[in-house]
Amino acid sequence: LFLDRSDAVELPIKFIPQYAGCYHCQILLKSSCDVRVYEIECVVNTDHAEAELEFLTPAYQAVIQDIPISNMSSQNWQLEAILEGQGFYGPPVINVGLGETALYPLMFKPIAEC
Repeated sequence: LFLDRSDAVELPIKFIPQYAGCYHCQILLKSSCDVRVYEIECVVNTDHAEAELEFLTPAYQAVIQDIPISNMSSQNWQLEAILEGQGFYGPPVINVGLGETALYPLMFKPIAEC
């Protein structure tokens, strides 16, 4: 089905979130001959932040850095961790409860001097 641009109707929506998180909304549109429900999901992230960690440890000896993750949203988080780079280890998933701060244990265990 192809809709001509002249058939389009704009529906401006203003969304002002207080916190990072996932927000769900339903929009109900009614006319005399039609009823439609649109479900909208808005994901709000905090400003992009960069961090740098420096690990110093002898070869074959592990060092662990606990990275705090604060959940100030309105729902629980289940976060997936994707680690890149040789010698880095950590849990693949971490759960952070609503209003809580969890520590992600990032481990670096070099197998050679580098």
